[in-house]
Amino acid sequence: MAVSDVLDPAEMPEEKPETTATFEEGFTLKTLIGAIFIALFMLPGGMYLGLVAGQGIGDAAEWVTIVLFAEVARRSYAPLKKQELYILFYIAASLTAVANAERGLAGGPFANLIWNAYFVNSSAAAPIASQIPHWAVPTGTSGAIVNRELWHPDWWSGWLSPLSLLVITELCGRLSWMGMGYALFRVTSDVEKLPFPYAPVAASGATALSEAGTESWRWSIFSTGAVVGLLFGFFYIAIPVITGTVLGSSFQLFPIPFADFTQSVEGFAPAAIVGLSFSLGNVLVGFVLPYDIVKGSAVASVLGMIIINPILYHFGLLPNYRRGSDALVTKLSSDMDFWLSVGIGLNIAVAILGIGLVLRAVRDHRRHVSEVKYSLAPPKGRGDVPIWIAIGAWLLSTGILIILCRVLVPNFPAWILLFFGLLWSPFNSYISARMIGITGRGISFPYLKEASIVASGYQKVDIWYAPVPLADHGGVAQRFREVELTGTKFTSILKAEAFMFPVVLLSSFLFWSFFWNTNALPNAAFPYAQRFWPIQAQGAAVWQQINIPHADGKANYVLSAIKPLYIAGGTVAGIVTYFLFNLFKLPLLFYYGFIGGLGLFPANTLPQFLGAWYGRKYMAKKYGEENWARYAPVLLAGFSCGTGLISLVSISIALIGKAVAKLPY
Repeated sequence: MAVSDVLDPAEMPEEKPETTATFEEGFTLKTLIGAIFIALFMLPGGMYLGLVAGQGIGDAAEWVTIVLFAEVARRSYAPLKKQELYILFYIAASLTAVANAERGLAGGPFANLIWNAYFVNSSAAAPIASQIPHWAVPTGTSGAIVNRELWHPDWWSGWLSPLSLLVITELCGRLSWMGMGYALFRVTSDVEKLPFPYAPVAASGATALSEAGTESWRWSIFSTGAVVGLLFGFFYIAIPVITGTVLGSSFQLFPIPFADFTQSVEGFAPAAIVGLSFSLGNVLVGFVLPYDIVKGSAVASVLGMIIINPILYHFGLLPNYRRGSDALVTKLSSDMDFWLSVGIGLNIAVAILGIGLVLRAVRDHRRHVSEVKYSLAPPKGRGDVPIWIAIGAWLLSTGILIILCRVLVPNFPAWILLFFGLLWSPFNSYISARMIGITGRGISFPYLKEASIVASGYQKVDIWYAPVPLADHGGVAQRFREVELTGTKFTSILKAEAFMFPVVLLSSFLFWSFFWNTNALPNAAFPYAQRFWPIQAQGAAVWQQINIPHADGKANYVLSAIKPLYIAGGTVAGIVTYFLFNLFKLPLLFYYGFIGGLGLFPANTLPQFLGAWYGRKYMAKKYGEENWARYAPVLLAGFSCGTGLISLVSISIALIGKAVAKLPY
């Protein structure tokens, strides 16, 4: 019996409602000015916050920008349309995105060059520093590194220079994700009618702000959420930031990121990861995500991190765990000993089942093609481009990256590049897009690139810096769904991306040039970077030496953490679990939530489940299920706006405080 034969159609989510909105242009002179404002004022704030706290400016930039421009436009008697508001939201999210969350690197693509400049002279990279290619970063003795100058010729001389490669890969990356993401949207949304449960959040926020000052229910709920976000953000974010600036040490009313009880329970439950997040955002996220997804995640996280971990420790399967470790260290050690390999296997199982869903969809399409008319014709006026152009853009960009990799690393197996670029990336992106369309969450295969390099036996360092065409564009399908929900023409996104490309490159270069030249990174003024960059450098150095034989004959630590037997066991367990859940008539979404939740902190999943349970048992009954399904995304959008506003005010105070602290008066 095939996997696709046991996937009960009754378990599948309902199809999305048809979109009947009138589509309008969202990229106008107002949004163009907004993009420049974000690049000039929000980008440096994101850089600072990333180095200080390890997180981007995120919601603060997005919501502060659209609230500011919405109010200015309203008082100028030229209110912004919801399409313009959404494009502002889109631009802010794109320009202030964190390039690397683990390293706290924001501020555009040049952040990666700053990291390479730090890494090449770090103690961790000493054994391989001479092998790091010149087209990734100048040598550690170069004036570009010693004097911290991004404008030094060593960065940009020659077409195979770090700067020129950065521009080429950024351009190819945008063409690739826009082309493939649009094609995936057409298939998963227009043809398969998947609901994309999380897409209405950003769309609802833009719609609500466009109705500000009216009697609209959206504005009423959005403003309520914003007030709650302001109050919560003051206690959760503002007090720690302001007290840290004024007093030198922050005072937290609520533990950030969560209250950690791991050490308190280790006497009777060693290696159990126990904690509780006090972030109200987790509760509101539970309002929005499908109930069965959240319930499955909560059950799995408690089962895996609190119940199974002590059992694994008892049987000696967590040899790297040490008593006295906090939640983060315990999670790292248990992942390396057990959950990393099992998680890879579970993701393989989900992919196999996803393939089953795809095969069933194709089979059903062929079976009912005479009864149901499928059409790839887009809605009139939406601003679609011919799908062959989108696929052609993806093929062109992928081909350029493959050729570029062959030029940069000619001895690396070409078939791996072709497989990743032309087969695996589109296949994985489609599976991920379908999962996001159904559950709100994609799937991933952790350490796939690393595993392929290990399997290839390639022993040079340069492959770790090459633009290997391995990407998951599934999330872009949801972004296009957001655009559609706001009634924004897709041509607005194309114009916004074309305008943002030179703006983000120029602003990222200017701000990082100034910032790096005046500040040695990391240093005591940036506690996150000072604490975690050396750790991240050590991890990067371990990976880059993974295939280089050790002089003492010992296996690489990371390589030893990838256990084929555990991976196979995780794959079998994932498939068996599916059939067991199917036998007991548990919802399909519960299964996906369960598999995804095995690697999550219970501190976050339990508050999310509390929100989902409260929304389902109380709010849905009070307001009606259909109304609550519309209210929840708007409430979450308002909450994000409120916390974003208070976050930006707090960051501004901190920046001013640090600036005037050095003045002589």
